[in-house]
Amino acid sequence: MPRITILIVALFFGLGGIAHFAYLDSFIKIMPAYIPYHKQLVIISGAFEILGAIGILMPKTRVAAAYGLIALSVAVFPANVNMALHYESFSNIPQWVLYFRLPLQIVIIWFIWWAVKSELKLRKG
Repeated sequence: MPRITILIVALFFGLGGIAHFAYLDSFIKIMPAYIPYHKQLVIISGAFEILGAIGILMPKTRVAAAYGLIALSVAVFPANVNMALHYESFSNIPQWVLYFRLPLQIVIIWFIWWAVKSELKLRKG
């Protein structure tokens, strides 16, 4: 049975990935204007979140999925910055929450790594 940290990561990204499809228009709205193909990228990132959530549950794909989820977390960071910089477009979310999400992204990346770090040590040695 996976450790609780693995389950938390899987649940977080699984639900996040589903949200990309359930609230597609909302996710498109947070995309920075300088990035093209908003709808396609939201769909792709949602699919990768779901795949990462599934992959991290399976021991054989766990480390690769963790690296993928870390990369995805870095890739979506510009959307979080865009929301913080254009907080007036997201009046339903308090401005402090939008800014709080920026350093929280680092915590999420750290948590993914922490969830699989024991398996990284096993594969090295």
